[in-house]
Amino acid sequence: MTEALRSTVDSKARGPIAAGGRARDWRKAMSDNVAYALLAYTALQIFVTVHAIKEVGASILPYLALVVLVAGIIPACRWFEKRWRDLSDDEAGDPALRGAFRRDQIMLWVLAIGLPFLLTGIFKGIAAI
Repeated sequence: MTEALRSTVDSKARGPIAAGGRARDWRKAMSDNVAYALLAYTALQIFVTVHAIKEVGASILPYLALVVLVAGIIPACRWFEKRWRDLSDDEAGDPALRGAFRRDQIMLWVLAIGLPFLLTGIFKGIAAI
């Protein structure tokens, strides 16, 4: 087996080891997750807010929901990224951090996907009163 193929097979078996034999960098992985989560969040927020504006009418509440969501998600995403960005080079490749990374990853995606629906629902409820 060639060296390149062996490292690819080994990387798939070990999980947090990247191709080329280097440990997975949790800092870069979280930064990538934050970037993709923000893209998904933005797309969902636009879709949900536009839908709410059509349902509610010319109310200011959907726009307020948009401002609150943007103001809320950016600090949360920065917190996730900062937590992982501040790791040393040795810690960044530590496979023991896989569980903590997965927990933060799940929390990030729950926020990115759930928050647009939750807050828009709250603002729609307020508008209905």
